[in-house]
Amino acid sequence: MTVTEKPALTVDGVVVKYGRVTVLDDVTFQAGRGVLMGVVGPNGAGKSTLFDVIAGLLPVSSGRIEALGMSNDGPASIAYVPQREKVNWRFPVTVLDVVTLGRAGRPRWIGRSGSGDRELARLCLERVDMWRHRSDLLTELSGGQRQRVFVARALAQEADLLLLDEAFSGVDVGAQEGLVGVLRTLRDEGRTVLMATHDLTNLAERFDQVLCINSHVCACGPPTVAFTPEVLEELYGAHGVDFTGDGVGHRGHPD
Repeated sequence: MTVTEKPALTVDGVVVKYGRVTVLDDVTFQAGRGVLMGVVGPNGAGKSTLFDVIAGLLPVSSGRIEALGMSNDGPASIAYVPQREKVNWRFPVTVLDVVTLGRAGRPRWIGRSGSGDRELARLCLERVDMWRHRSDLLTELSGGQRQRVFVARALAQEADLLLLDEAFSGVDVGAQEGLVGVLRTLRDEGRTVLMATHDLTNLAERFDQVLCINSHVCACGPPTVAFTPEVLEELYGAHGVDFTGDGVGHRGHPD
C-alpha cells in the first residue's frame, strides 16, 4: 500500500458488547489492498465477532468500520465464509447451486438462474479446480473441497474483501496449501483477504500480515514482527506457546 492509497479496510476503535460483557474492546487496525491477513487468537478472543461486524451482521457499540472497493472509493463488496458449524450441511444442494445462489448477493431459486450467472459460476469453479465436481452434493465433499466451493462463491459475488472464518478447520495440510494458493492469486489481483485461524504453523509463509487479537488488538503487522514472546504470552499464556528462533510461535499443547 502506497502512502497516498487508502486502505481496503479500516477498523477504528470498535467496541462490541453483549450485555455487560465486552467482546471487542477498542479494536483498531487497517488492512491494505491486495493483502492476505491472518487473524489469530485463542477461543473466545472475538475473531468471529470481528468478522460479523465487518460483514454488517452485528452492530457495534461504538467505533467505525470503513471498507472501500478495490476499483473505486465506493463501498466494498464483502464475501463471508463462516465457520463449518454455522453451515447447514444437511441441505441437499449441489456445488454449482452453492456458487450460483451467491451470485453478487442476489439469491435466486435453484434452476432459475440466468445463463450469465451460470457462466460466471463455471469460471469461478474452474479457478478453484472444482468444476468437475459441479454436480456433486456439498455433503459428499471433503473439508478442503467445501472450502474451495465457498471461495468460488465469494469469487462469483465479485467481492473486494473476503472474510474466511477458520477455513483450515477439518482440512488436511495438502488441501490447506492448495487453498492458500488460491487466496494468494486473489491477493495478487488486488483483493483483500482476512482469514481467522488457530493454526500458527507456517504463518510467515502463508500470510503477509497477521492480526493478533484477544478482545483487543495485541499486535498487527508482518508475522516475523508481530509474533514476539510478549505478544504470544498475551494471546495464549505463559505455558501454551513455544517461541522458536524463526520468529513465529507454535502451540506447545492444546487448550
